Amino acid sequence: MKLWETYHTPRSVDELLALLRQHAGEARIIAGGTDLLVDIRAAHMPPQKALIDITAVHELCEIVDEGDSVLIGAGVTHNQIVRSQLLASRATCLVESCGVVGGPQVRNVATLGGNVAHALPAGDGTTSLVALNAEAEIVKDGQRQWRPIAELYLGPGKSLLDSTRDVLLRFRVPLHTADSATAFSRIMRPQGVALPILGCAVWVELDADRTIMQASRVCLAPVAPTPIRAEAVEAALNGQPAHETSIERAIVAARDSLKPRTSKYRATADYRQEMIEVLLRRTLNRAIERVRTGVSVPEGVGV
Repeated sequence: MKLWETYHTPRSVDELLALLRQHAGEARIIAGGTDLLVDIRAAHMPPQKALIDITAVHELCEIVDEGDSVLIGAGVTHNQIVRSQLLASRATCLVESCGVVGGPQVRNVATLGGNVAHALPAGDGTTSLVALNAEAEIVKDGQRQWRPIAELYLGPGKSLLDSTRDVLLRFRVPLHTADSATAFSRIMRPQGVALPILGCAVWVELDADRTIMQASRVCLAPVAPTPIRAEAVEAALNGQPAHETSIERAIVAARDSLKPRTSKYRATADYRQEMIEVLLRRTLNRAIERVRTGVSVPEGVGV
């Protein structure tokens, strides 16, 4: 079966954009191809007239330390993220979420940009990017611009980006300070297709005495058509003592505000509601401990 007619490997963003314009909506961008090629082979989409491979565009495949933040190219693979000491210590939840995607072979080629561009609310990398308050640099309607990560999601599998004309370039991710830390954990079905039942990423900032949660960001997914912050949970945490009573109060807020649906591919609504409580306790306690010790070592990461 012929999967494409022409295959391009641009060396720069300008060359990439020129190819998209040249093909006028009849080309698709490819990086790892772990979704696109599977869909074509399974006849979920037709063979493509042109594929544009971004893996030779250096700007899209590098991790750049900017001090208070880090730039991550959309073509950076999950294993590049897992192996980054900078991200392990200062964006820990992202390493934990990318480290559980697929198996080693998938992580070697699958990219963070692909995880986001697929626009599914259960994306592990996306869950952490939302909690980290990340931004995405995109080319939309010919204009290069930065947008909050959540704005790229319009619905399940529906992206702000036109996959034949627009480009996801990079992510800007704020890094942990000495007063903050993150954690990610998920629960998934071990049999068959490795779909997450639920994932949870949290960012917490403590005061100088490490006793008060001054600020928090929490993302649980999938509980809505798009990845969202659990604002009621955050409101229950902010300004409260960093101990179990506050976490239990946040769990009550989650129970009242988050309504996951039953999914035949994942689990019942009741079970997933119970797992929200499990994941919130696990991730919040882990993040608080990381702030207090000053040590962030990713858990559950495979290479």
